[in-house]
Amino acid sequence: MPLAFITGGSRGLGFETARQLRERGFDLVLFAKDADRLSQASKQLSANYEIFDAEDAASTQNAFLRALKNHGTPDVLVLAHGVMSARDAKTIKTTESEWRRVLGINLDSVFYIVSLIGKEMVEKRSGRIIIYSACLGRMSGPGNAGGLAPYRISKAGVNALTRNFAHESNHGQRGVLIDAVCPNHTQTDMGGPNAPRTVPEGAACAVWLATRAFDPTHDKTGLLWEDNEVIPW
Repeated sequence: MPLAFITGGSRGLGFETARQLRERGFDLVLFAKDADRLSQASKQLSANYEIFDAEDAASTQNAFLRALKNHGTPDVLVLAHGVMSARDAKTIKTTESEWRRVLGINLDSVFYIVSLIGKEMVEKRSGRIIIYSACLGRMSGPGNAGGLAPYRISKAGVNALTRNFAHESNHGQRGVLIDAVCPNHTQTDMGGPNAPRTVPEGAACAVWLATRAFDPTHDKTGLLWEDNEVIPW
């Protein structure tokens, strides 16, 4: 069976992505910080798991090294962990600690994981990386106003990392795909119960990217997706 590593797997979009991939026959390794919730989620999905703290570089790297040793290189990597910045965190009103917290979790950890797992996928010449970004990180279109500075900037960094790695891996020609997803305002702990989208709706595009047929002669990767359609960065 294909293997997926999924961060943020104890709840929200990460758990829902894992649930849908499990229904499609994937073996799973879930990653999250909350040990109790992660254990419960793993039992529910018959998954393996690794505890990690995305704010801690050593914790992040060690968790994924353990997973590689114990389970091998995944066919799919889904990065669904993340935090929102403080509501009043504007560019010139953000504390250093808040900046480091949000960038550490939302961007630095993504770099550590992609650089580690991506290397293995490149050597295998096979793999898919899907990163949950946000429309708030876009440089054009709706959502690119000010405010929430650390969050917006961290997601813009995720978008740039996605594009950069896609160019370096020749846009799927070498067997490795990488894409970013805008799930929109979804009923997660972060989005709140009144968000317009259900969690299954928010996870649908990431699941599609993880399982779609891909022909490098005409299909595209290294892009920002929303509802299975490419949107501008």
